[in-house]
Amino acid sequence: MNATGPHTNRPGSLDALDWDWLRARPGAKWHRVEPDVLPAWVADMDFPVAQPVRDALHRFIDGADIGYPDWPHGSPLRAAFTRRMHERYHWSPDPGQVREFTDLIQALQVVLHLVTEPGDAVAVHTPNYPPFLGTVTRMERRLVPIPMLDTPSGWRFDPEHLAREAAATRCRTLLLVNPHNPTGRVFTRTELQEIADTARRNDMLVISDEIHADLTYPPNQHIPFASLDTDTASRTVTLTSATKAFNLAGTRCALAHLGAESVRAAYDAQPPDIFGAVNTVGVEAALAAWERGGPWLDAVVSHLDDNRRLVADVFAEQLPELGYHLPEAGYLAWLDFRALGLGRDPAAKLREYGRVALSPGPEFGPGGEGFARLNFATSRTVLQNILERLVASIPRIQHETATNP
Repeated sequence: MNATGPHTNRPGSLDALDWDWLRARPGAKWHRVEPDVLPAWVADMDFPVAQPVRDALHRFIDGADIGYPDWPHGSPLRAAFTRRMHERYHWSPDPGQVREFTDLIQALQVVLHLVTEPGDAVAVHTPNYPPFLGTVTRMERRLVPIPMLDTPSGWRFDPEHLAREAAATRCRTLLLVNPHNPTGRVFTRTELQEIADTARRNDMLVISDEIHADLTYPPNQHIPFASLDTDTASRTVTLTSATKAFNLAGTRCALAHLGAESVRAAYDAQPPDIFGAVNTVGVEAALAAWERGGPWLDAVVSHLDDNRRLVADVFAEQLPELGYHLPEAGYLAWLDFRALGLGRDPAAKLREYGRVALSPGPEFGPGGEGFARLNFATSRTVLQNILERLVASIPRIQHETATNP
């Protein structure tokens, strides 16, 4: 890669990622693959952290006080979350209903622990984020898949299937991921209203993961599920964090808006700190990101927009048999290899023959066989190398499969 090194906070710098710098980063994305493998798996971006966040963390550390925070009524993130939701999404949640968590997985575990029992049904639209699926099954809740519909115009939620399953299984909890991981769909108001209507008719709690919202591409618009109407807000737990959009996963800081009074009361009835406490460094990072990271985020979304279109152009020209719907949010491409005959787990063969690491489709639950997820949050040069390797490896894989079926 002919780059001079990472330079932050200028739109063009997102393409200036030095190969050695990427390999030297301590995170899992580059460290868990062999030196000759290009990683496009875990949902981390390759870009350096926004300069306002770095500056804020330097000031925080230089202040020489990393002791117990003085937050008798919750962290300042509660008010910051409310402001951000109002400014970006025209939703004004009550900051008194916000609680802090280390990440969305912990928040999901806590909510399921508080309001469901082992054996209870939890509906999840699939394919879906593997740790969410694993959380439901590890907690001995009964996973009820709601398969997404693959239509010519893109992936769609199937509200009729949800309604049937809710009636048949007495399912009272839905885990909604919007924007959706791995397809990148941003559900429309009509789709969300259909989900809300089913939830109301069946007295369902909706746990809505909205962590990818800030990475929505215009003209698509993210609509917080709880913002639909008062009844929907009263049965919704909204999960979010600054970590996805601002590349801060290691800071361990997330929020849940407990709009459902039953969940809020159950949470507040627990012994103080039984679920731990949020990372103060993570709070500082999130505040800086939300309050001063706007220009950086705008540049990133613009860069990712170009990258998602590059993926589409390369596949349309060089691999037209591969199925790919342009994601409406996020930096993840859900790729359909079924017409290419790569088997149930194309990612395994692409890693072996192409030396590219994608996320295996079967890990995303029902509907994931024959698919793989590609992370395109990197420089254009790295992405081009990933796509070139992927395209070049397909004939070799097909030949090997035909020779040794």
